[in-house]
Amino acid sequence: MNEIVNLADNSAVYDVAQVSPLSIAVQLSKRVANQVYLKREDDQIIHSFKLRGAYQKISSLSDAKKSKGVIASSAGNHAQGVALAANRLKIKALIIMPTSTPKIKVQAVQQLGAEVILHGDVYDDAFDHAKKLESEKGLTFISPYDDFDVIAGQATVAKEILSQLKEVDLVFIPVGGGGLISGMASYIKHYSPHVKVIGVEPLETPTLFRSLEANERVILDDVGRFADGVAVKQIGELPFEIAKDAVDEVVLVSNDEMCAAIKDIYEDMRSISEPAGALATAGVKKYIIEHDLKDKNIVSVVSGSNVNFDRLRYIAERADLGELNEAIVAVTIPEEPGSFLRFCELLDNHSVTEFNYRYSTKKDAHIFVGVQLSNGESEKQTLITKLSKSFEVIDMSDNSMAKTHIRYMVGGHANAENEVIYRFEFPERPGALLSFLKKVKTKWNISLFHYRNHGADFGRVLIGLQVDNVKELEARFDELGYFYKNETDNKAYQYFL
Repeated sequence: MNEIVNLADNSAVYDVAQVSPLSIAVQLSKRVANQVYLKREDDQIIHSFKLRGAYQKISSLSDAKKSKGVIASSAGNHAQGVALAANRLKIKALIIMPTSTPKIKVQAVQQLGAEVILHGDVYDDAFDHAKKLESEKGLTFISPYDDFDVIAGQATVAKEILSQLKEVDLVFIPVGGGGLISGMASYIKHYSPHVKVIGVEPLETPTLFRSLEANERVILDDVGRFADGVAVKQIGELPFEIAKDAVDEVVLVSNDEMCAAIKDIYEDMRSISEPAGALATAGVKKYIIEHDLKDKNIVSVVSGSNVNFDRLRYIAERADLGELNEAIVAVTIPEEPGSFLRFCELLDNHSVTEFNYRYSTKKDAHIFVGVQLSNGESEKQTLITKLSKSFEVIDMSDNSMAKTHIRYMVGGHANAENEVIYRFEFPERPGALLSFLKKVKTKWNISLFHYRNHGADFGRVLIGLQVDNVKELEARFDELGYFYKNETDNKAYQYFL
């Protein structure tokens, strides 16, 4: 750790990086009764901290290695960091990116002067190809996180924080492969050991959290795709060794909580963070509530803002749920005159954000309702308790299938025999939906289909099939290699489809 600190104190990263602002989030601070400062790494020239580690590593190479060039595999910010560093040092850079990488990211890397090769469906394919070319062409591979010099470059973020704010109580840092948090934690614990270092990860990608639990590096079976900047199945070997001693805690947050944090950052800074960039801020809010913190000086690292414009629709839709400004409920009311009016009267002055209903049977009606909240969880529970005295009510605010698919579907019960429902995620690129359908094409009849593209790297499908043998069907699904989940028992499906 001392060597990391020494390198950070004498780093050359400021040839390309600027000292990013440490700005107080006035509205957020007031709301959470603490002083929350945002370390604006989204303000860098490539809108991410990644240029620090990349430049530290590449600038330290021997002249012989520089003359041959560098290679990296990345679908995003690391690619831009390597391309920029190589450009400034006037050396050749080759970047391998998955074929599913959005065009805007590919163009950003090319504009920085790097050569781009698209290879494979996912990052692991790109990584394997990069390592193959490294050997064939004699290039130097630049790791995004599992490298001593890269870690030292990222540590300069902590160096700036300690010089910008005299009194710091807690620092929240997003975690993917671990390069940023291991570098920052090393520096903070060396100079200010009293400062708590808190890592933040998505609930769907608890890489460091699970590894610390097991006291060894754990390989996750699957990772969440929403925060693609931290979608890593296993934390780096060197970062984990550092994190075991230097990181105090790890907080896990949901996708909706990240969306709410993106909104918070926007409202205070007028900057739109990417999901991984808002990860730490989501962790700040959750940690404050869970530990009842008051009047602490808290720093959150906003690590990047490279987000596709098309994705903002999804983020805006989910932000109110993450902030607990909206509740989604399924309510069963008698299919009789006056019952609908009685239900609306029980809502009092609550604003209805969404209302879906279709006649199903002569006995009961199931309605899908979104209700605006002004006082979070307590208000939601009070409303549900009130409605439950007259009707059957199910809270669907945390039901992924309901939020991603059901609320956008119109129809009713098809009464399809032997129907089973599955939720899929698959790599998104031109022709991906057609490719998915061709792979699923079997002897089973498709009875329901709903597809949404959020402008992200993964498409989401809800599919119904009429099936006699579920094991045989799922064996076919396993061959596809995509994430899927059986949703046949999901109340949202049973009520509305």
